[in-house]
Amino acid sequence: MGCVQPKPRPEAVPDKANNTDSLPPKKVPSHHEVAENPRTTGAVQNQGLVEDKYELGQELGRGGFSIVREGRNRQTGEKVAVKFIEKKFVDQEELKLLQREIDIMARVQHTNVLRLFEIFDTDQKLSLVMELVNGGELFYKIVDKGSYSELEARDIVRQLVEGVDYLHNQGIAHRDLKPENLLCSETEHGMIIKIADFGLSKAFSGESDLSTSCGTPDYAAPEVLRMDGAYDKSVDLWSIGVITYVLLCGFPPFYGKSQAQLFEKILNADYDFPEPEWTQISAEAKDFIGHLLVLDVKQRYNTKQCLDHPWLKSLGSSMTANINISNKQFLNNYVDKRKAGKD
Repeated sequence: MGCVQPKPRPEAVPDKANNTDSLPPKKVPSHHEVAENPRTTGAVQNQGLVEDKYELGQELGRGGFSIVREGRNRQTGEKVAVKFIEKKFVDQEELKLLQREIDIMARVQHTNVLRLFEIFDTDQKLSLVMELVNGGELFYKIVDKGSYSELEARDIVRQLVEGVDYLHNQGIAHRDLKPENLLCSETEHGMIIKIADFGLSKAFSGESDLSTSCGTPDYAAPEVLRMDGAYDKSVDLWSIGVITYVLLCGFPPFYGKSQAQLFEKILNADYDFPEPEWTQISAEAKDFIGHLLVLDVKQRYNTKQCLDHPWLKSLGSSMTANINISNKQFLNNYVDKRKAGKD
């Protein structure tokens, strides 16, 4: 598992990890069937050129072997994001991760999960036509907003839990939930959260069918770090607890001057709610986190329990109007570190 050296609070920043298990492909319905029946999930498999159906626009981003460009459906005018992957730059291990991500994305359709519409496959490249998310990464958007309230943080977490609840009901554990993998889209009804990056996700059956150590150390559950046997989908709930903590105060609950210290903190669930950063945060929010950052997986909340928790169900009467300004600055610093490429 790839790790970075953790930094003192509030500057601990995650890194990526690798995993190579594969998921068998699943037959999916046509794009037209999906469009006509919103309850049907799936993505179209095509052998032609994506350029024949989509007019390509500006570049949106790029990775080690991929480029993402804006696209527009020539027939409907719908805007999309198109991810181009050059096969000659992808080795077999990366191909396994990529294939699993495609297989999983082709299976899912939920408001809070990034959607894959079509796959164009040629000898030279793969072209993935995906939902265009206009807000970018969630944490960047929060920083750009200026003011930021606990109520807004609660709404973000509720959408995240709803998305994970859907994935778990589909037999999918994400295994790498972290701020970098949460996108947002601005609509007339407000901010919509999108769970992205399924490269480390895996299908499961039963309660303990996952065993590969993966994920980002800062957000990984203790049972993942211990690498002493199988674990279950509850690892995603631990990650939600860490994300919630960061959203509310701007720094992670676990930190250390070395990787060993960081791991020791996580393995013992050694965290607190320091003052003054948590003074104005509601007791309900702290209680919610306290039910997620739990060592005993049988005691850790599942998605249904999270959705029934008073913090996610409340109307905000006990929540402060805005997150303490010092907390917001911590979050700004966290994002600045990522922008500087120190994650």
